[in-house]
Amino acid sequence: MTNTVAIEQSILNKNDELAAALRERFRESGTFVVNLLSSPGSGKTTLLEETLRRLAPRFRVGALVGDQATDNDALRLRRSGAPVRQITTGEECRLDADMIAKALDGWDSGPLDVLFIENVGNLICPAEYDLGENFRAVLFSVTEGEDKPLKYPLAFNTADVALLTKIDIAQAVGFDRNAARASIHDVHPGVPILELSSRSGEGFDAWIALVESHAGAKAPA
Repeated sequence: MTNTVAIEQSILNKNDELAAALRERFRESGTFVVNLLSSPGSGKTTLLEETLRRLAPRFRVGALVGDQATDNDALRLRRSGAPVRQITTGEECRLDADMIAKALDGWDSGPLDVLFIENVGNLICPAEYDLGENFRAVLFSVTEGEDKPLKYPLAFNTADVALLTKIDIAQAVGFDRNAARASIHDVHPGVPILELSSRSGEGFDAWIALVESHAGAKAPA
């Protein structure tokens, strides 16, 4: 058991060093980086597709997409016109800083104002790995149960914002907003919570405004 813990700590320490180098690289290029975490089926790809579409007129945006197999999500996101690169993780259940660095090398995306990283659908492993991001958003759909944050606290207590997605069907599935908010604040008191729907557009302006407020320089006119 001791050996296992020591190896895991060594891996995370190495990742943190690589993440620090990535963060400096992003600082020098003026790129604001958002790491998106969620369980499968939360609507992460749909949210990112709409986010890229809305930001593209004013910002130079791009995305790295992590999946264990297939490039289906990357193909969808390219419809926005933004540069998108797939990272296939195989047996790995998360992205790490080394994967991000390798994906960036040789990627002719041009200078970016905002880079989104769509992490592998998983609320456990991805939460442990710093990717050099500036901002971490965790998604939580109304179909997942109000106690999801209590089951996966690390993903929520390391996030800068919690996004309650698919809010347009909240009433249909009997979603208890107050219970969900209480669960989030139990593990991360005071973290901002946004309720939104990528399909109906409800609450989406607040999400876009939040990204814009952090994103820095706007694209040239």
